[in-house]
Amino acid sequence: MVHFVGAGSGAPDLITVRGARLLSEADVIVYAGSLVNPALLDYAKPGCEIHDSARLTLEQVIDIVRAAEAAGKVTVRLHTGDSSIYGAVREQFDLLDALGIEYDVCPGVSAFCGAAAALKAEYTLPEVSQSVIITRAAGRTPVPERESLRSFAQHRATMVLFLSTSLADDVQRELIEGGYPPETPAAIVFKATWPEQAIYRCTVGTLADTVRGNGLTKTSLIVIGDFLGRDYERSKLYDPGFTTEFRQAER
Repeated sequence: MVHFVGAGSGAPDLITVRGARLLSEADVIVYAGSLVNPALLDYAKPGCEIHDSARLTLEQVIDIVRAAEAAGKVTVRLHTGDSSIYGAVREQFDLLDALGIEYDVCPGVSAFCGAAAALKAEYTLPEVSQSVIITRAAGRTPVPERESLRSFAQHRATMVLFLSTSLADDVQRELIEGGYPPETPAAIVFKATWPEQAIYRCTVGTLADTVRGNGLTKTSLIVIGDFLGRDYERSKLYDPGFTTEFRQAER
């Protein structure tokens, strides 16, 4: 059996209870060494076979899994954050399906959740933004034209950018030309929830300078939107003048 486990956003105690249990029971762990906090490997039992997938190809990962299955071992494939976001798991699922190897998925806390926690922010504020766009800038890996930053920027919704810090000049230009005013609040969160976490607040118009000035190249999220500002409407859910299923509005 193969368990795909989301490692969480960085801090080793932000993995789920299920994820920690699966790690402790695994005979073989294949982890994304370039992204996953190695402290998570402390959950592994003595004698567990551990592989760093940063140095492997997809085919080599599958070979390790296939050998473990043939030996009747349990494998955990440990991915950063939640594996459903930029986790490159679909191709692994398809190959395991073709081999008749069973697997399941344990979700994790995504870095975009970790970034919101670090910022003490709420992405969805009444009358400000009710949508969160999770995307990335086009670089060595292309992005469909219909999903360009410029096309998304016209909505001026909350936006979270993965894998884009090294492209900050392009990001800033596309966001402004797409519709975000230069004064729109923004922030770069470096290694959200890790011990070395750092937050750099800026605006869309100063984004590139902020990235360069702080030497940021990777393992950072860029968040954009007026949710980082001060103005918003109070939630209706707890408004004394709003009737819900559980209470009547006060008169």
